[in-house]
Amino acid sequence: MTSATLWTVQALLAFLFLFACGMKLIVPVEAMMAQMPLKLSGMFVHFIGCCEVAGALGLVLPGLTHVRRQLTPLAAWALVLEMVGATVYTLLGGGGAGALFPLVVGLLCAAVASGRRSYFATA
Repeated sequence: MTSATLWTVQALLAFLFLFACGMKLIVPVEAMMAQMPLKLSGMFVHFIGCCEVAGALGLVLPGLTHVRRQLTPLAAWALVLEMVGATVYTLLGGGGAGALFPLVVGLLCAAVASGRRSYFATA
């Protein structure tokens, strides 16, 4: 992938994760629990939201500031792990087709992590 393509994917993923974390941190837990197929604790949902904030910022800020750029692929791999969990959670909840979205997002995060692995050489 070219650098421009990676930056575009990183920005889109950052916006996606910031929106998702906003929903997890702002919407009342009771309202979210009503929509979830499997129940999770409110603290765990807030933890996931905080991880998404950190991941979204980790996708773009190190590359923009040129400070600790090797954090970008690490953030992307962490988000891949989160999306694996989201895919499994969706499948266990009975949402077969719904599991495609976190799966595709996870694959995009893996593409960013792979494309930005050169950041480790310049660390």
